[in-house]
Amino acid sequence: MFVGLGTALNVSTIVVGSLLGLLIGKKFTESTRDLITTCLGFVTLFAAADSIRHMWDRSFEASFPKGWALLLILASLLVGAVVGSALRIEDRVEKLGESLKQRFDANGSSPFVEGFASASLLFVIGPMAILGSISDGMHTGIQQLALKSVLDGVTSIAFASSLGWSVSLSAIPVGLYQLAWTAVGFGLGNILSGYQVMALTVTGGALLLGIALRLLKIKDVAVGNLLPALFLAPLFALALHQFA
Repeated sequence: MFVGLGTALNVSTIVVGSLLGLLIGKKFTESTRDLITTCLGFVTLFAAADSIRHMWDRSFEASFPKGWALLLILASLLVGAVVGSALRIEDRVEKLGESLKQRFDANGSSPFVEGFASASLLFVIGPMAILGSISDGMHTGIQQLALKSVLDGVTSIAFASSLGWSVSLSAIPVGLYQLAWTAVGFGLGNILSGYQVMALTVTGGALLLGIALRLLKIKDVAVGNLLPALFLAPLFALALHQFA
């Protein structure tokens, strides 16, 4: 095996799944596509709940002073929102999507920006992307990324059938993001403690909840601006664990 094999597999399944989704999606009516998007929202809610449940993990709660675990997540989200808004991450993601749309899909035949942005955020967010990439970099196996590849491949079929071919382009940020963490694993080894991983996981669950609300058309949450919270949560968890 070579370093980065897990990410290469993940990127491939996203592209292949998107192509299959396009072939299947042509047979669907608009109402069916809307229903598929709603189903994706439901499943994303389940994924969010699965991540957020770590908030009540005993080992996570025991890593901080009593009652501070929730404040840790709140601080990560609030500071992340301020940083992300200042950097205008959401606007930059949308502008990137718009520029790609003008280049490749100027007629507006598909919801290009929504497909690219939503799929990118969904596939990037989650502990498996980080932990699996680090494991890949350390030559300790690609099992986690292999599982993530299957999940992302199946999800991309549903996404592409509803949101169009731009879903396949989400493979680009996914590849860059995971390769960066693979490089961390290759150079530094496992840098996150268990409680830091859980802090990141819970924070990621909150962002997944935001994506679910967007897919269900309940509230248009600027999830992109919350991305810095993913990086801040492990740092805040370390500081709170060491000094509080």
